[in-house]
Amino acid sequence: MTSSRAATAQIDAVNTLRRVAFLLERAQASAYRSDAFRHAARAIERLDADELLARVDAQSLTDLPGVGERTASIAAAAVRDEPQEYLDRLEAEDAASREPRPGDDLRARLRGDLHTHTDASDGGSPLQEMVLAAIEIGHEYMAVTDHSPRLTVANGLSAARLRAQIDQIAALNRAVAPFRVLTGIEVDILDDGSLDQEAELLAELDVVVASVHSKLRMDRAAMTRRMLAAVRNPHVDVLGHLTGRQLTGRRQRPPSEFDADAVLGACAENGVAVEVNCRPDRLDPPHALFDVAVDLGCVFSVDSDAHAPGQLDWQIAGCDRAVAHGVDVDRVIDAWPIDDLLARLDARM
Repeated sequence: MTSSRAATAQIDAVNTLRRVAFLLERAQASAYRSDAFRHAARAIERLDADELLARVDAQSLTDLPGVGERTASIAAAAVRDEPQEYLDRLEAEDAASREPRPGDDLRARLRGDLHTHTDASDGGSPLQEMVLAAIEIGHEYMAVTDHSPRLTVANGLSAARLRAQIDQIAALNRAVAPFRVLTGIEVDILDDGSLDQEAELLAELDVVVASVHSKLRMDRAAMTRRMLAAVRNPHVDVLGHLTGRQLTGRRQRPPSEFDADAVLGACAENGVAVEVNCRPDRLDPPHALFDVAVDLGCVFSVDSDAHAPGQLDWQIAGCDRAVAHGVDVDRVIDAWPIDDLLARLDARM
């Protein structure tokens, strides 16, 4: 039988490694660095707890797949209740970076996040890790919106895989209540404005985020028709990363061109929230279109578009932008209580 000391030590080691990964993700470090700690945490979590103690004593943690010298030393220090210099430095850097920001009040009033990804598509962590992180940062709910099937580069979910995920979420909700995991999808808007998933399945989901991922340089008139068709689809709740722009990295691209007054007016008319995408490489919509959306009476969803647990805390960037454009908290749907949110989303169909 596993000793209580061994069980506690294992929990401490896993939590320490995950905390390091979380801080690296929040600080926008490379995925390579944070993934190393998450892989090590999973390897150690799979061990028998007494075997973990034996490996620490024998200095053989690095024999485990996915555990390197640094992650082994951090896990061993956690088991031995020794100082954690690396973690302490990351915590200090994180604290120093948290100066007062314009969006702090709005961020404190957000109750959830309506655009997140797991390793079922192109995210880096399992559903359970994403949910634990959302609970840790104070959310009451989180929508899981993995990609739809035609986005093969992101391992989009077929109808069968999405149905299996819905069942997985139902089981998880029983374990994490009162926190609520919402079923969802980031569905591709196809060339003609139709959606890349069965209509009957979209109707079963709590949240549908619709986004353009292909042919982003389509001519203005065609792109306008495409986006209008999606916004007018009764299954769509949120229009994701409005212009599809990429601000940084090797994949930089300009925003798509379309009739913003028409598309954003349709969002306001049909009750589709305009996403305030918080990823530092997107920060969509651009300032000029943000003003158009505000003036036309749109509601907004401040979404992390997180692909790793620490990225869930990127919402502050979107909150800063929303406040700068005079968005009242009542127009931010993920600041609403979950019952009010779900009632609005149900009314879309």
